[in-house]
Amino acid sequence: MKTIYILLILALAGCRSNESEVSRSSFTQVEIETILEDSISVRAIEVMGSNLAFGANKGRFGLYNDSTDEIKVNVQEHDSVLPEFRAVASTESDFFMLSVGNPALLYKTGDAGDMELVYTEEGEDVFYDAITFWNDEEGIAMGDPTNNCLSVIITRDGGNTWTKLDCENLPEVGEGEAAFAASNSNIAVQGNHTWILSGGMKSRVYYSPDKGESWDVFETPLLQGKPTTGGYSIDFYNEKTGIIVGGDYTSPEGNIGNIAVTNDGGKNWRLASEGKGPGYLSGVKYVPNTNAGEVVAVGPAGIFYSEDAGENWENLSNEAFHTLRFVTDTIAYAGGNNRIAKLKFK
Repeated sequence: MKTIYILLILALAGCRSNESEVSRSSFTQVEIETILEDSISVRAIEVMGSNLAFGANKGRFGLYNDSTDEIKVNVQEHDSVLPEFRAVASTESDFFMLSVGNPALLYKTGDAGDMELVYTEEGEDVFYDAITFWNDEEGIAMGDPTNNCLSVIITRDGGNTWTKLDCENLPEVGEGEAAFAASNSNIAVQGNHTWILSGGMKSRVYYSPDKGESWDVFETPLLQGKPTTGGYSIDFYNEKTGIIVGGDYTSPEGNIGNIAVTNDGGKNWRLASEGKGPGYLSGVKYVPNTNAGEVVAVGPAGIFYSEDAGENWENLSNEAFHTLRFVTDTIAYAGGNNRIAKLKFK
């Protein structure tokens, strides 16, 4: 495991870059290069520089080194159990991975050369879905309700310690409201602003303007009312412009009520691409440097691209993926069943 730890630290050393708007042609195709094939499910990936860290089921986690085209995979056990990691994140100095199910297990890169367990939570309803960081010191993870509110844990010391918010400080959930651990994208952050996406019988957006100190909740027009319906992935390009995708994974061709957009920071959402776009989608990301004009989404039906902020979509590939993250405005990584791939958009 020390090899993975060293590689993670090297990758973290140069993982920040500046963006600037660029001019290029719209995407018409995508080249898919598989960089890992294994009998695992990959729903959590994290870009670090040009490299990629990931977490998966069967306790698997690892790092792809872009410069050497090598991938290292290791296994994290906990009391002889192999956790399922569906949420990962990073800071300048550390990599984090969070398991679903009971008990919740949150690991970070440790000083001793192994992954260090920094947070655990036990309970019948414990199920964490996503994690991200506002900055190198402050981070947030969210999960399904354990009482009458969503589970939210926050760190203010670089991930060394985590504190769960009391339900007195969060809006009350509706009956059957939870979230989906489909792509580690239930949380979006821009500056101090945070948006958390719920789904199920109710699909809403929880909003904090101050890195989790205070919260409000906004309704969405998404398909909802069943345990399998609602929003599965949220992304914001800036403090005002955002997009949600989802639907019902038991009805993957359904394209009504599965895409919504906002231009006022999430207070109001409107449906987009009704009846003419892709069906169920598990992950969405704005293309960098496009002024929120271009979006890519993934799901069981393939890879989809919109050049008008989600109104109209082109199917660039029929290959299924759960999640994706951009490195540049033409290169991304994607995780799915039994593989991780590099995507080159052209």
